[in-house]
Amino acid sequence: MRIFRLTKIVFVVLRFGLDEFLLAHERVRWMRVPLNMLLFLRNNKRPRAVRLRLALENLGPIFVKFGQVLSTRRDLMPADIADELAKLQDQVPPFPSAQAVAVLEAAYGKPLSEVFKSFEETPVASASVAQVHFAVLPDGRHAAVKILRPGISNVIAHDVALLKVAAELVEKLWADGRRLKPREVVGEFEKHLGDELDLTREAANCSQLRRNFADSQLLLVPEVYWDFCTPDVMVMERMYGIPISQVDALRAAGLDIPRLAANGVEIFYTQVFRDGYFHADMHPGNVQVAANGQYIALDFGIMGTLTDVDKRYLAQNFIAFFRRDYKRVAEVHIESGWAPAETRVDELESAIRAVCEPIFDKPLREVSFGRVLLRLFQTSRRFGIEVQPQLVLLQKTLLNIEGLGLQLDPELDLWKTAKPWLESWMAEQVGWRGFIKSLQVEAPNYASLLPQLPRLLHRYLTSDTGNSSDETLRNILEQQKRYNTLLTIVCLLLFALFAWEIFRFSL
Repeated sequence: MRIFRLTKIVFVVLRFGLDEFLLAHERVRWMRVPLNMLLFLRNNKRPRAVRLRLALENLGPIFVKFGQVLSTRRDLMPADIADELAKLQDQVPPFPSAQAVAVLEAAYGKPLSEVFKSFEETPVASASVAQVHFAVLPDGRHAAVKILRPGISNVIAHDVALLKVAAELVEKLWADGRRLKPREVVGEFEKHLGDELDLTREAANCSQLRRNFADSQLLLVPEVYWDFCTPDVMVMERMYGIPISQVDALRAAGLDIPRLAANGVEIFYTQVFRDGYFHADMHPGNVQVAANGQYIALDFGIMGTLTDVDKRYLAQNFIAFFRRDYKRVAEVHIESGWAPAETRVDELESAIRAVCEPIFDKPLREVSFGRVLLRLFQTSRRFGIEVQPQLVLLQKTLLNIEGLGLQLDPELDLWKTAKPWLESWMAEQVGWRGFIKSLQVEAPNYASLLPQLPRLLHRYLTSDTGNSSDETLRNILEQQKRYNTLLTIVCLLLFALFAWEIFRFSL
């Protein structure tokens, strides 16, 4: 099977003239003339980025998905290719309903009529990895049933293996191949696909996001019906809303569009900075709006995470950026280790200012985050800054937010909307609220340590110090110093525990 698939890939590569990527290397450049003479009927007049997009579409859904991943790596891809691949749409023909029923009956080990009260065999959505059907559970709850494509694991394994071979060739034969790190990109793609092939993982992602926004008036997340979930099937609450891309329908429903756009920005920053856990595939197809104006999140196959350190440095970057404090932006890059320690702050500051200053005081319709990010990536390479892997999904999500904002309210001032929220968040992290929060986290450790302090203090003070008649006074002073130090520590711990108890009972 793999040889036939490889044959098709080679045929598509030659048909769309993608051999120019491979034949750019000086060692094989001589092959371009005879190959063009041999394949003189092919049409290579279209731009290389267009031909690459068409080739991926011809190769099927897995390659389309790979193209989507490439489109988000603007730190690696040339601008023309990244822009063109961003046009790829994951609209894949559904697989037959009989296969869907077979997958469900195999997963549950019983006829479908014994699992659901009713099941709509016509799918409502179809993607490269799975498709969705509506159903009614035995207790009358309306549900959405996501079913993994039959045999998709084998297809992905074959295609990823071929992509790895292609990545090695690109790295060896294309002039820019090594800089673009194609093998790392394929590895990242394989990881994301592996996550999406286990629907219990997606269900867990959904449950976590729902828990994070349990009391939110901004975002609705469907409930997962765990009794019906397996690695091949995910069953969740059916959501009713208007696709966010249908702006006219949103207006007809009487929704406040500018407010909706601002709420979308707040949801994004809440996920990133409050939780460090965010929906990383927020394209219009995965977002709806309920009748009361709440956002509805769908499809949880790709989620991003950030550590507390990442969140803190990101927030400092954003706030300094919104304040146009480019020196602080440069300093944060160096402090966080994102930029080499020997980087000159003034030079990095000047480069960042040249990229960012022209976009301020402009409405969103006149600002392209894609182009700003691209210029920042080019600046980063100049200073030897490597894009952090944990931030790639964040960059992709930020581009999604840009697209949603443009659709809803081109006049949205993204800077003014985000700045107060971030400043408030930073005040909670580094101010007195942050101190109280740290006490809450550390209080259990203090509580377990305090009862041991007298014993530890006695052991420390009575330890053998090698006394001699000549050193008696010195040892006495040394023991007194130890005692004072430990007494200070004990007092501080007691104060912290006392403060925690006061705060806890005042809630």
